[in-house]
Amino acid sequence: MPQLMVVSMLLFFALSVPVAVSIGLASMLGVAYDGMTWLVIAQQVYAALDKYPLVAVPFFILAGNLMEAGGISERMVDFAKSVVGGMQGGLACSCVLTCMIFAAVAGSSVATTFAVGAILIPAMVKHGYPKPFAASLQASAAELGVIIPPSIPMILFAVSTDTSVGELFIAGIGPGILIAGTLMIYVWLYARRHGYGKHDGADRLPLWPALKRAWLALLMPAIILGGIYGGIFTPTEASAVAVVYALIVGIFVYRRLTFASLSATLHRSVISTAVIMFVIANAGVFGFLLNRAGIPAALGDWLGMIFHDKYAFLLGVNAALFIIGMFIETSASIVVLAPLLLPVAMQFGVDPAHFGVIMVVNLALGMVTPPFGVNLFAACTVANLPIERLIRPLLPFVAVVVGCLLVITYVPWITLFFKELVYG
Repeated sequence: MPQLMVVSMLLFFALSVPVAVSIGLASMLGVAYDGMTWLVIAQQVYAALDKYPLVAVPFFILAGNLMEAGGISERMVDFAKSVVGGMQGGLACSCVLTCMIFAAVAGSSVATTFAVGAILIPAMVKHGYPKPFAASLQASAAELGVIIPPSIPMILFAVSTDTSVGELFIAGIGPGILIAGTLMIYVWLYARRHGYGKHDGADRLPLWPALKRAWLALLMPAIILGGIYGGIFTPTEASAVAVVYALIVGIFVYRRLTFASLSATLHRSVISTAVIMFVIANAGVFGFLLNRAGIPAALGDWLGMIFHDKYAFLLGVNAALFIIGMFIETSASIVVLAPLLLPVAMQFGVDPAHFGVIMVVNLALGMVTPPFGVNLFAACTVANLPIERLIRPLLPFVAVVVGCLLVITYVPWITLFFKELVYG
């Protein structure tokens, strides 16, 4: 049965059947082959979705879209430009810094790409940066949306493996800072080498006026993360607080949210949520059937025979996840693979939060690599470019993130420092 399910799922992928539908059809074949009642599908779909932390997913998606529509992201951009925009290459660095700040609320890389890219890609082109470079930078920096907490893929990992959402969130802070800092260094060196961005500071606001204009926007991530780690509310409750805060600021303070824009924002958020939930529901059935067939134990024994220490195991997992992430959507990869791989990782002595961060960072690379990189398509849409124009300038950004991934993998304290500091 497992072989039939996996082969049929891959066949559906090859036929360009949507990921969630492919997983669902493969699960149906597994149920039919094993002679089980069809009620199993309904039971496991319900069980996969009947998890309290998943409530945070639609709220964080809505919060990110409200930030874009309500003018919050625009003020974050202005603040980031005031901090680092004065040096050569500062506008490109502002892109990374804004994505880092925006990610501390949105939890979604696609939302980050659209919200920040709509402002900064045209601005970088206006200042002389090549449009393909600007779009590639935006797609790569938006990965921070799923690494810096809160993060929707981390919520999915926690739900799939019964890991603490709070521990995963705080474990993502160090890796997020590392990736953001490394990207900023790269784009600064690139700008100096090629002579771009010499006048990046021409139209930026001074720091104090930018701070006064953006302080309510900057207060949002402080409230969300401070509330979570201060024990005031759970990550799930924080997602609802983010939505309420974005609504109040967007409607009553910045006055950018109208009935028409709010309706469009809700519509877009519902569609994004439905896609993710459909993947989770079908993957729940798929995972149940694999567990019933004893695949996790068999996989653990097989990997134990191939890899004799955790360093070789982590290298093999990273290589496999990098390839998988290029072809399979991040949410589906996590909910299917995390329950299979985490028990094996723990046998090798890998901390669950550390492994979760490794998995999320690795699969985030799939968001910017062809043929199914969602960030890549989003950046192409904003920049109005064909995807093939982005491939060459994208390669150095992928290399930078891969280098950071290896450091995160083999230097665990980068991930575990804040976790141990808060949770002991």
